[in-house]
Amino acid sequence: METLIVNYFGREKRYAVLRDKQVEKIIIDRPEHQSLVGNIYFGTVTKVLPGMNAAFIDIGEEKNAYLHRDNLSSYILSTEKQKNISSFVHQGEKLLVQVDKDATGTKGPKVTGIIEIQGGNLIYMPKGRYIAVSKKIADEQQNAALRGLGSRLKTEEEGIIFRTSSLNSIEGEIVEELNFLRGQYQELLQKAASLKKSGVIFQKDSFLEMLMEQVSKMTAGEVIIDDLTVKKMLEQKNAHVTFTYHNSLENIFSANKIEHEIEKALKRVVWLDQGAYLIFDETEALTIVDVNTGKFSGKADYQDTVLKTNQLAAKEIVRQLRLRDIGGIVLIDFIDMKREKDKQAILDLFEKELAKDEKRTKLIGFTPLGILQLTRKKTKVALSEALKVKCRVCDGTGRILSAETIAFRLERELLEHRHSEFEAVLIETTKEVKELLQSHLEILEEMLHFKVFFAIQPAPDHHYVLKQFGTVDEISQKAFNFY
Repeated sequence: METLIVNYFGREKRYAVLRDKQVEKIIIDRPEHQSLVGNIYFGTVTKVLPGMNAAFIDIGEEKNAYLHRDNLSSYILSTEKQKNISSFVHQGEKLLVQVDKDATGTKGPKVTGIIEIQGGNLIYMPKGRYIAVSKKIADEQQNAALRGLGSRLKTEEEGIIFRTSSLNSIEGEIVEELNFLRGQYQELLQKAASLKKSGVIFQKDSFLEMLMEQVSKMTAGEVIIDDLTVKKMLEQKNAHVTFTYHNSLENIFSANKIEHEIEKALKRVVWLDQGAYLIFDETEALTIVDVNTGKFSGKADYQDTVLKTNQLAAKEIVRQLRLRDIGGIVLIDFIDMKREKDKQAILDLFEKELAKDEKRTKLIGFTPLGILQLTRKKTKVALSEALKVKCRVCDGTGRILSAETIAFRLERELLEHRHSEFEAVLIETTKEVKELLQSHLEILEEMLHFKVFFAIQPAPDHHYVLKQFGTVDEISQKAFNFY
């Protein structure tokens, strides 16, 4: 049974995917942290690095983007593949680029010059120069037929990727869509020509797109959502799913116990059912997972206990990778296994569990020291990086919840009290949390139908307390006396 919980009410958009009542995935989208993946920019080359075969591109965002030579359209269309990047691009050059990986840590976004414009049946690449077919189309005859169609339709420079849905469309529909996508590309070129400086020319609503894709993939189950407009939109995507409108003052994530799962996903230690536990240490470059037997002793000999613990850990680790959206290199220190057949059993189990992951993964295997290595495609920041910041008290050796995270939690709790009988509320919080709410306080108060007053309480970590509800006079006086 698959359930999708969608929290669309409020500025922070979120959804959670549950399978058999267990949370498998959480997606969080904030106004200031919206993914740039898929956005198309008119950029300016600021620096060319021949030694790295790469260039840095000013795209009008906070950080310059990174572009490798192999992702330049001029390189793709060239027959001289041995030349370095200086032969294909120069400093000051203007070009269209598309983000395929968000900025993380100190690194800017990664971009490509091979623009992809998505349609229902096709992905159109004006300078792609190749034909591909969705890996989900396994039938060789169908695959060959689509490749033949692509060869007839595209020009030498163009590229086409046939999506799975193209199997259900006739040739005329595909031709019509291709011409429409070509027209969209021409519109992008016209928009870029009108810009005087670097900037975005196409911006995706990545959250809504991910949500629609998630709903369209469901074969059965339930979608629970707190926004009627989006509910009606999603109902058009899938007739096999039950849609329920959450019409309670309590936040939909709290009502369905998802907030608790988010808290657990931010913790370093994850307990398994039998008393064993995992320790997650996340860094910018890689993630290390340590498996410990803890209180789990088992009922067989020691090696059987080790295997059983490692099998429990393997399943939970893959779930946690999805839940925490951990990408990059992952190293797993399992409890030492002496028998080669046990290591193979863990590898087989990982292959099976990773097959459920939507992101591209590569299982490399065990090192001579018994460390399991794998990689998981990273397109955006992990959950911990999105929700936490470095701790100012311990100088970055630990992490605390960010002011943004606390502000959004406060906003959600206030919304649960909307249309109440009182006139005002006094909130004790930090200066940073207050400033984040202050920017849209007027709109928030209109939604709440009561006034919001703050009492600033300096603290090493961000927090809030709803100190008192009452009339405007008494709450404003309390706030005044506090200062």
